[in-house]
Amino acid sequence: MKLLITGGAGFIGSNFVHYWLEKHPADEILVLDKLTYAGSLENLKGAADKIKFIHGDICDKGLVAETMQDIDTVVHFAAETHVDRSILGPEEFVRTNVFGTFVLLEAARNAKVRRFHHVSTDEVFGMIPLDSNSKFSEETKYDPSSPYSASKAGADHLVRAYCRTFGLPATISNCSNNFGPRQFPEKLVPLAITNLLAGKKIPIYTPGNQVRDWLYVIDHCRAIELILEKGRIGETYLIGAQHEELTNLEVVQAILRLMDLGEDMIEFVPDRPGHDVKYALDWSKIKNELGFEPQYGFEENLRKTIGWYKERQQA
Repeated sequence: MKLLITGGAGFIGSNFVHYWLEKHPADEILVLDKLTYAGSLENLKGAADKIKFIHGDICDKGLVAETMQDIDTVVHFAAETHVDRSILGPEEFVRTNVFGTFVLLEAARNAKVRRFHHVSTDEVFGMIPLDSNSKFSEETKYDPSSPYSASKAGADHLVRAYCRTFGLPATISNCSNNFGPRQFPEKLVPLAITNLLAGKKIPIYTPGNQVRDWLYVIDHCRAIELILEKGRIGETYLIGAQHEELTNLEVVQAILRLMDLGEDMIEFVPDRPGHDVKYALDWSKIKNELGFEPQYGFEENLRKTIGWYKERQQA
């Protein structure tokens, strides 16, 4: 099989490349990546001689059409993803996440690819009140809060439209917050770890009570593999890992505990505009239909993640 991985030099995409090469060594992989601040060829170290890397923009119609030839499966990770950056500059998020996805869909349709899998986020559903026990499901109405989540919602709708109107064999997954190796240190977990390794405090939005579902990136890769192998065309699958609800403050406290540091290393900062207070996923569909379950608990994966960043600091 010949796969095109967009955003394959980024955090989740590069982990997927390494995972897929290990599990499916006979397959051919093309990686298309713009190499923005969040993508790096360093993330593909050890895989460079096993893949074909194309430095380019998913918004480049000519390049995408050329790259799409003879591709069997597209796994579309490429996106602008940081909420804070989307508030400061929304245009690039609309361009990459909406128009870029459109360009890929058109090229995939014309090239008659066998599968187009679009990787999205739980943030398209908006937020859940802190005092509510409800969870997002595949049937939840979209209600995005930020320019980032709105742009991902637009991309999701385009994928569904191409599947229904043009018969493009597509699937979608909406995942919870990812963490693990190779993540650019702007999101909470890698920022906390790298700050502490540098002797700096961890900035956390006041009051730190925001609840998230934390998915280890390798579990995410396993879930996408199951969707590609057994998922039904036209379906959406939510991918989560929550064994217990954790606030951002509790996540930071766990990192401090695992790094033998005290809570004096926490620095509360003003909250951001439109901050969703809670995400929670009902991922029973992918569990019941495809047999997905996370392999390890949150703290064990967090310990592995800390170890990865420590090794890179010492290298």
